[in-house]
Amino acid sequence: MAEPRRIVVTAALPYANGKIHLGHLVEYLQVDFWTRFQKMRGHECLYICADDTHGTPIMVRARQEGRSPEDLIAQSLEEHQQDFHDFLIEFDHYGSTHSEENKTLVSEIFNTVKEKGHIRSKLIEQLYCEHDKMFLPDRFVKGTCPRCGSTEQYGDSCDKCSATYSPMELKDAQCSLCGTKPTIKSSEHLLFQLQHFQDFLKEWVPQHTQPEIARKMSEWLEQDLREWDISRDEPYFGFKIPGYDDKYFYVWVDAPVGYISSTWQWCQKKGKKLEDYWQHKKAEIFHCIGKDIVYFHALFWPALLSESRFKTPSAIWVHGMLTINGEKMSKSKGTFISARTYLNHLSPEHLRYYYACKLSSSIDDLDLNLEDFTQRVNSDLIGKITNLGSRGAQLLSKKMDGVLGTPSAEGLDLIRYAQKQSETIAAHYEARDFSKAINEIRAIADKANKYFDEKAPWKTLESHPQETKEIISTILNIFRILSIYLKPILPHYVSRVEKLFGESNYSWYHVAQTLENVRLNEYEHLSSRIDPVKVKAILEETKKT
Repeated sequence: MAEPRRIVVTAALPYANGKIHLGHLVEYLQVDFWTRFQKMRGHECLYICADDTHGTPIMVRARQEGRSPEDLIAQSLEEHQQDFHDFLIEFDHYGSTHSEENKTLVSEIFNTVKEKGHIRSKLIEQLYCEHDKMFLPDRFVKGTCPRCGSTEQYGDSCDKCSATYSPMELKDAQCSLCGTKPTIKSSEHLLFQLQHFQDFLKEWVPQHTQPEIARKMSEWLEQDLREWDISRDEPYFGFKIPGYDDKYFYVWVDAPVGYISSTWQWCQKKGKKLEDYWQHKKAEIFHCIGKDIVYFHALFWPALLSESRFKTPSAIWVHGMLTINGEKMSKSKGTFISARTYLNHLSPEHLRYYYACKLSSSIDDLDLNLEDFTQRVNSDLIGKITNLGSRGAQLLSKKMDGVLGTPSAEGLDLIRYAQKQSETIAAHYEARDFSKAINEIRAIADKANKYFDEKAPWKTLESHPQETKEIISTILNIFRILSIYLKPILPHYVSRVEKLFGESNYSWYHVAQTLENVRLNEYEHLSSRIDPVKVKAILEETKKT
């Protein structure tokens, strides 16, 4: 075995102002698959995440609900963690950006870049609501598009013609909270000089992102980069900027720092050193994000880190968005499905399996076709894979003595074939091409089912008991191998398989073993078919909520 790797993997931090939905889970599940796989291979691999808790939307919602922002984000933290737990997502640490560790680190990074001359101040004119006593972010202004004349458009872009503009260009502008016409007010802002990092980013981005993302980022990098406004005026829920009484860090400054501060919290809990993960030359750091937030992660974040004491990420993995039945998630069609609504009706492992069938390392969108979802789980996971274990185990336990025998030469050839796919499947996991891994697993299952059907051991129980046991022992060994390959995707399912064979905590290298003369434990139900009625119930519940 190679020397164990030391890896930190992060998923984008979910915002504390909303519920986890099936679109979010595209990201959190694929990172869960990858980190579980790395641990099975013997590597130290930390899955780090946190709630993103700051910003105007949190402050405004808390005010509307008559409670403190701290109370709101505490509730969100509890709900998010429960949803992730119930989807079997195994974080090594799940924190919050509203922590002392995060406050310390964001202030440290700010002071460093300021001392190095990368921050300047400037008076900026903004829309201000006299009624709500606050400067209005783009999404808190509504009005008429200055390009096409569409009404009810936000202050940064038009949904109808896709034009982008500043909030002050919007016609008939109103505060979206109270409807008041805003005034124009000037305020001092702090600007990070992103253009200072143009040459660094031109070299860094192609080396650390997928080719499609590097090409997209080159469109920005071929032009002069603009400075980045990193401050917000009070009232604001966030961290105050050192040296200012009325200025706060923009949420996109302290949110990515949450990757480091959450790792730090894990280190404190485990008696480890943060520098061994965020500074050590052999440590690997990966960020998995949606393509809608690439700009922040591929430009601002590495620029900030390059001037700090911390490493820039080894790579940024960008994935596509979720569509359902080929369309964007829709509340009116009942397809804007929350994690909790799904869990009210179906097993989390069904969705985990289906996402694995569809996920690759590309930035293409992933479509959750509900008919295909039902058919794929029922025919493949249940009909092909689980069928081997359930029929084989019950034949051996109920019709014979329940003890695995020695496979025949033909059976051993089939087992060896399944074992030899180990490194091919591992390479697909490593590359995050989970759909290719599933294809290999399914191909093994197809061969095993063909062998099972041709040999028909249920017909030879009395006439040829020894040969029958050889066949069943072959099938159960292959089922065990398939389960090991599926463990990163179906952890609870495979824990029941471990119990069946009297084993525990499969590593990837358990594949090389062939079981003989082992008494099976009682067979536990592994998985059920999806009832289409339950899928319809999910859509109906979503429409209601």
